[in-house]
Amino acid sequence: MIEKIGSNAGKVWSLLDETGRQEVKELKKASKLSDKDLYAALGWLAREGKVLFEEVEKELFVSLN
Repeated sequence: MIEKIGSNAGKVWSLLDETGRQEVKELKKASKLSDKDLYAALGWLAREGKVLFEEVEKELFVSLN
């Protein structure tokens, strides 16, 4: 499971590196990950200090730190 989360975190990081700041819904669609897998990957990246979260008008945006 740890390897899968790490792999998904790499995929999410790459997407954010290519596209910049994204709304979580857009990121989910682009990554083709389930909610569970996306949030686990974001948690991994957040724990490592690699992403920033910003809430704008009740929408959650993610960007690289």
